[in-house]
Amino acid sequence: MKKSFAIFLLTLSVIINAQTAITDTAQVIIPNRLNNAEAMAKPYVIMISTDGFRYDYAKKYNAENLLKYSNEGIQARAMIPSYPSITFPNHWSLITGLYPSHHGLIDNFFYDYNKKKAYAMSNRENAEDGTWYGGIPLWSLAEKQNVISASLQWVGSASDAGGMRPTYYYHYHEKFSPSEKVNKVVNWLKLPEDRRPHFISLYFPEVDGAGHHFGPDAKETEKAVHLVDDAIGELVQKVNDLGLKNVNFIFVSDHGMIQVDGGNPLEIPEILVDKNRFDYFNSQTLLRVYVKNPDEVKTVFKELKANRTDDYEVYLDKKLPKYLHFATRDDKYNRIGQILLIPKAPKIFLETGRKTSAGKHGYDPKVVPEMKSTFFAWGTEFKNNLKIDEFENVHVYPLVAEILGLKIDEKIDGKLKILKPILKREK
Repeated sequence: MKKSFAIFLLTLSVIINAQTAITDTAQVIIPNRLNNAEAMAKPYVIMISTDGFRYDYAKKYNAENLLKYSNEGIQARAMIPSYPSITFPNHWSLITGLYPSHHGLIDNFFYDYNKKKAYAMSNRENAEDGTWYGGIPLWSLAEKQNVISASLQWVGSASDAGGMRPTYYYHYHEKFSPSEKVNKVVNWLKLPEDRRPHFISLYFPEVDGAGHHFGPDAKETEKAVHLVDDAIGELVQKVNDLGLKNVNFIFVSDHGMIQVDGGNPLEIPEILVDKNRFDYFNSQTLLRVYVKNPDEVKTVFKELKANRTDDYEVYLDKKLPKYLHFATRDDKYNRIGQILLIPKAPKIFLETGRKTSAGKHGYDPKVVPEMKSTFFAWGTEFKNNLKIDEFENVHVYPLVAEILGLKIDEKIDGKLKILKPILKREK
């Protein structure tokens, strides 16, 4: 099994690296930036995302380090991803405090009818173009207030979204092992005080890759959880050895994972094949339909609804449950589409002849609990031995801003009052 998991990780790396002839692994440093005197006295926040780390994985697979640190600090029963529970939308919600419909990253791929351009997460030109991203990411918020930041491959961190990139960042690739990433974070914290980042964001993709390829209950997924857990243990030990004052860790994930019924997928409704009338975007756990003639929306909706099966629901986006924040009234960038077809887990939509993966995400977390994500926190600013209830991921942003003493000038969806009680003292 170890051999098969190693082969999987190698294959995943080859796929990613094949996107470009030469992978750019060099660190990018924005010159002439320094912490001011006030910034040098601030706490440190290391925010770690492990893609696809389902809310129950730590206990399910006995992630010893994460359980130890979270038991000593803050352990949420679960964190609720924004809808849809997909990687890019949720990483951007965590880092901006906005729902996907408000920050514009509504899927891993979509079409912008104002730009007349398509966005795809695998396209580096898209991924590093800040005009696609709404909101002010935490690193930009920090930099604008003279607090140095660094990011190791968090979604959007190589873009100029929000007006300022992190002082230290890397273009996205999957050549670095978890242990190599740990060392790069530690090296940032060894820099002189005036150049040392006080906000660091860090990303691990391994658990999501294993969950997709093998499913959430597979031995390979368990091994990926332990791989990341070992890296967290290494990170905490090495950071502690530096002797820095007031260091805080926040461990999050973007979504969960569920085994899907890939052998009996749902067919794309035949009516949608007509490209003169429709565009559709299929993430398999969500099918978004854009009707090119607005006068046809209601007619098409009625036809789709009349011909649906019991395995999925059909919604006019303005009729979606309000708690999803994914309707016409929320769609700031006109990217969602007017009609949504939502399969009931574990069903997925799949084009004829296409293949899918064993594990998937994207469903409504309130309907499919396997979509729920993880939130743990520990460090000098956090209370000890505290377990808290579920909360939405948009509330992480104001929490980090509060710890770092950053002023939020633009409207966000997250609210400080939700997570402020987990802090030891008021600022």
